[in-house]
Amino acid sequence: MIEDLLPENALSPKLGQLASLAGRYTMPDHLVAHGGHVRTIAAGHYTVAGLSRHVRLGEFVAHRSSTGIHLGEVVRVEPELAYVCPIEPGEPIGIHDTVIRRGAFRIAPTDSWCGRTINSLAEPIDGLGPLDHGTERRSISNSAPPSMTRSRVEKGFKTGVRAIDIFSPLCLGQRLGIFAGSGVGKSTLLSMLARAEAFDKVVIALVGERGREVREFIEDTLGEHMKKSIAVVATSDESPMLRKMAPLSAITIAEHFRDAGDNVLLIIDSVTRFAHAIREVATASGEPPIARGYPASVFTEMPRLLERAGPGAEGTGTITAIISILVDGDNHNDPIADSTRGILDGHIVMQRSLAEEGRYPPIDPLASVSRLARKAWTPDQEKLVSRLKALVHRFEETRDLRLIGGYRPGMDSDLDMAVRQVPIIYDILKQSPGERPSLDAFTDLATALKNGAAPPPQPAVARRN
Repeated sequence: MIEDLLPENALSPKLGQLASLAGRYTMPDHLVAHGGHVRTIAAGHYTVAGLSRHVRLGEFVAHRSSTGIHLGEVVRVEPELAYVCPIEPGEPIGIHDTVIRRGAFRIAPTDSWCGRTINSLAEPIDGLGPLDHGTERRSISNSAPPSMTRSRVEKGFKTGVRAIDIFSPLCLGQRLGIFAGSGVGKSTLLSMLARAEAFDKVVIALVGERGREVREFIEDTLGEHMKKSIAVVATSDESPMLRKMAPLSAITIAEHFRDAGDNVLLIIDSVTRFAHAIREVATASGEPPIARGYPASVFTEMPRLLERAGPGAEGTGTITAIISILVDGDNHNDPIADSTRGILDGHIVMQRSLAEEGRYPPIDPLASVSRLARKAWTPDQEKLVSRLKALVHRFEETRDLRLIGGYRPGMDSDLDMAVRQVPIIYDILKQSPGERPSLDAFTDLATALKNGAAPPPQPAVARRN
């Protein structure tokens, strides 16, 4: 913690001394010794006089309070005042407290972070001792690599989830969105995808997650895969600034491993709560809403975050991003869902009606799209999937007709085939988190169609006698 690095006798009027002490927490060359003092205090933010000419939007400041040194982010700058949102909830702030410019917030990831759980400030929260730090400090607000220097996305991989591997296959470096309402199973599907064997490192950002589920996800879901994983956690009771910073810190860690040549899986659950955190911060600073309560900064920050994922420069690794999107009221055209759908390289749609039928994961194969599927399919597989989608569509569009007894076998050969085979296809697409990942989804499908029934699920780990 910052306060642990500062002596109690550091007097706030001595601005030069405070700047020197704050330099022990960050890189000295990124700290400019300009300071000011708190002028006004409001819910969600405070204003600082004397810093307006020296700070920029998004920079951090260090505030000396009665309990130590605390960080805040500059969210608005006026000629005489700078508006600051505190990072930590409940920070004691007093009029005329000293505030100094800190610069960009930087972290220094290293391989020793694998297996650890940290917060948005890159501080350990797993009780396993302090973190080591690498030699290179990276700003969490970096820009995406230039588009013409990035390598191409070419290689597909298997997720082990049959519904995805058959209908919406993925490639290394792809960015995929999982769209679903609350309680439909997004987090469960993400836990299944986190166990894919194609990646050297896994970075997981749990944004606004329920506190009781964090240990369950890390210990039960990831299990032995946690050895190559890093979890960045900001629970729902933490400040909007910490919830906003969690995916930024996570993608900065992923960029470190990508630049080192690793294939990295980045999971963000969920980008909607990231947008909600930005909205809270922007509203506190006075920014007006433009779309269903969301301010313009939400639609600026989200592309900046998502574009940082993907392939790196030639000769480096990739970041495959799987992003969950919580659609409000099961409306898949709400502003956040609509905006992210246009940025990502594909989307998996999970339907509540399928979950109510007991089909897990409740993925709609007709509504789900992978824009890079042709790079993962063979020509024969592409033809097969096209035929399968036609059968599923025929089966679903005649559901009401068949329920009222209007279907007569032998009148339509395509419908006859759909009635025979689509229930088998639906059965083979069912998978539970405890089931062993599929090694070859197309082989499993072919075997099921040949035998006329899906095989019984195999547990992920054999039981001991």
